[in-house]
Amino acid sequence: MPELSAVELEVFRHALAGVADEMGVALRRAAYSPNIKERADCSAAVFDRDGEMVAQAEHIPVHLGAMPASVRAVLDAYGELRPGDQVCVNDPYMGGTHLPDLTIVAAVGGDDSRLLGYVANRAHHADVAGAAPGSMPASATDIAMEGVRIPPILIADTDGERADVVRFVAANSRTPAERRGDLRAQFAANHVGARRLRELAGRIGAARLPEVMAAVCDYSDRRVRAAVTGIPDGRYAYQDVLEIGEGVTIRAEVTVAGAEVTVDFAGTDPQVPVNCNAVFAVTLSSAMFVFRMLTDPDAPPNAGCYRALHVRAPEGSVVHATFPAPTAAGNVETSQRIVDVLLGAFARAIPERVPAASQGTMNNLLIGAGGGAVPFSYYETLGGGEGGTPARPGMSGVHTGMTNTQNTPAEAVELDYPLRVWRYELRPGSGGAGRHPGGDGLVREIEALADCTLTVQSERRAHAPWGLGGGRPGAVGRNVLVRADGTEEELPSKGTWSLRRGERVRIETPGGGGWGEPGG
Repeated sequence: MPELSAVELEVFRHALAGVADEMGVALRRAAYSPNIKERADCSAAVFDRDGEMVAQAEHIPVHLGAMPASVRAVLDAYGELRPGDQVCVNDPYMGGTHLPDLTIVAAVGGDDSRLLGYVANRAHHADVAGAAPGSMPASATDIAMEGVRIPPILIADTDGERADVVRFVAANSRTPAERRGDLRAQFAANHVGARRLRELAGRIGAARLPEVMAAVCDYSDRRVRAAVTGIPDGRYAYQDVLEIGEGVTIRAEVTVAGAEVTVDFAGTDPQVPVNCNAVFAVTLSSAMFVFRMLTDPDAPPNAGCYRALHVRAPEGSVVHATFPAPTAAGNVETSQRIVDVLLGAFARAIPERVPAASQGTMNNLLIGAGGGAVPFSYYETLGGGEGGTPARPGMSGVHTGMTNTQNTPAEAVELDYPLRVWRYELRPGSGGAGRHPGGDGLVREIEALADCTLTVQSERRAHAPWGLGGGRPGAVGRNVLVRADGTEEELPSKGTWSLRRGERVRIETPGGGGWGEPGG
């Protein structure tokens, strides 16, 4: 095949990206849960016949870097899927991230029924069993306490969904009707992706599609390697801590050699009997996010972007957890700290391109009930302050790092759950001072209108987001329980508690660090 022209590369890379984008739109529009339809806690991507990612929508970083691992686990379990087959997986030790994230991989066939490639989407389901509503109990000491673990399993084929498997997934939830609805939204998203991929193959020819996919990935590889050569060769190390006990250390050394980057997490603490362990797919996602951010973020996002990146992590550590370590918060909190550590390392090589630390947490808030009460499961991650950058101040009240979700509007919270939103506002003064100040955090306060269970998984409650180049740190976050009589109790960064009717939880999220000396 002759090399594609610049025009053809742009046309084909946007055509492939458009498939993933439309999948994400279909998933949100068809979803039942506010977590997907409002917060957009979902992602979509397109893969070639060998399971290499060729396009992804700009959805959730921690999903999209790890999704290729899910596709690989599916192909390892089933071999080449038949067109029309859809396989579900959420097992963190087989390509997943944490149990609420269900990935469905679908094989796409052409008009002659030969395999064209795969489409896949991942969605965070608000409850998949476990010891507390929301499936992220802070008390978990092994993964069995967090919910149902699903290895790759055929969930749909050319005859439609497998009702027995859908029943199984729905039965392992406090909100089964919502699970069925969200699963069917995922099927619908894959059907849309399959149709669009077939249409693309019909326009350019099925025989040419693999060559086009390969060319787009090669193009990304060339762009990223060219950007890597602009980083000075050398070794750059940094470390930071997770707020568990006396602190759990994450350490990374970044080695830049020509057009290659190696990240080594040797020296990171072993995995712990709480659910802040990250599986390797999550660690790889975090490294991919930072690598793309600091090299060529406009290169077409696909497997080619990451050929120059090599990641090593000691097995059995908090960044490469092994069974049966719990992983629920590893996906959402440890991933954020890995990002901070890698940014800190790169800041020693290219300080003029690295921002100060953003809030460094997703501020996971889970409220729900099962048993004799009307079952519900509310889950939200809350925005905070972005770190100041070399070019501008940090933004306030936004999601940063490994999350890219939206908020759940107060109206949606009150419509779908027995909850009342008391406050939702910026947290003035929480951003760190600097030539370019850090952004401010948020305040979200919610009242329970029924007895329920509260879980908070957060970070940066004791260790502030750091400033850079003389910038000041952002303010730490706070978690507060407000009793019905108005008295307040400060809660730790992580925990699961009973929340009585009339009581409120207030989450004050961290600000971002400042960049540069104030007044400089």
